[in-house]
Amino acid sequence: MVKHIVMWRLKESAHGYDRAENARLFKEKLERLAGRIPGLLSIEAGIDFSCSPASYDVVLNSLFSDRSALDAYQVHPEHEAVKAFIAGASAERAVVDYEV
Repeated sequence: MVKHIVMWRLKESAHGYDRAENARLFKEKLERLAGRIPGLLSIEAGIDFSCSPASYDVVLNSLFSDRSALDAYQVHPEHEAVKAFIAGASAERAVVDYEV
């Protein structure tokens, strides 16, 4: 299995929304992918509440059956639609992928 963890720092505003609303929409859109993409075993998104200088605004914690499932997820049409929203609202991104 493969863990795919992504963190984003968001722009102050994007898509006509402020940072807090975009964080909520990130979470909603990402978690809506559950059960829609083969090999995606679990997906959870969280919104930071500490707001420290080291914090990211949103985190994604997802589990895939294997590396090929993660590769397929990256180009899946439903994920591509979410990525388009994310790209417009994020200022910074960090990612870690590892086998479990």
